[in-house]
Amino acid sequence: MLDVLPGPDGLPRCGWSVANDDYVAYHDTEWGFPVDDDQRLFEKLCLEGFQSGLSWLTILRKRPAFRAAFYDFDIEKVAAMDASDVERLLEDAAIIRHRGKIEASINNAGRVLELIDEDGSLAAFVWRYEAAASDPLRTTSPEAIEFARELKRQGFRFVGPTSAYAFMQSMGLVNDHLEVCVTHGEAESARRAFQRPI
Repeated sequence: MLDVLPGPDGLPRCGWSVANDDYVAYHDTEWGFPVDDDQRLFEKLCLEGFQSGLSWLTILRKRPAFRAAFYDFDIEKVAAMDASDVERLLEDAAIIRHRGKIEASINNAGRVLELIDEDGSLAAFVWRYEAAASDPLRTTSPEAIEFARELKRQGFRFVGPTSAYAFMQSMGLVNDHLEVCVTHGEAESARRAFQRPI
């Protein structure tokens, strides 16, 4: 994680990102850039749950299949899924066929709708936990621990401090690009310009 390696264009990047083209594209255009779109935030919460015990590359490569299986992570449509949908998805070899994770995604959609009723948007809730400082050495943070604790209190499943921090890194609640990484400045500029939801 802390290595800096040249990407395909020879420019320095966070070492984890240069292993393959999928990671390079994700690192350069998504990871660390702030997001306030509820559908994208919900998608990432779900995918972090599916990643548990697996590599992010596995999930990233299956992301198009997950989007097809879960109605492009339309929150209301996922919340309306039922036991027959669970059984159908357990037969879908293009995704991770784990009953608990599938059921958690459906459950979590319902919890997101409740948060939206209470806070106006998922984004308004999520951005309360923006990290005070970056630290590429860590795998969680005080904010992530509190974020995960509150999600669990609200009835979310398959959320923990490590997955919460990974969510925060990817959705731009912290910029953990190494300072010499070519993308660090871009992500930081995007964060400075970003209007935090309220």
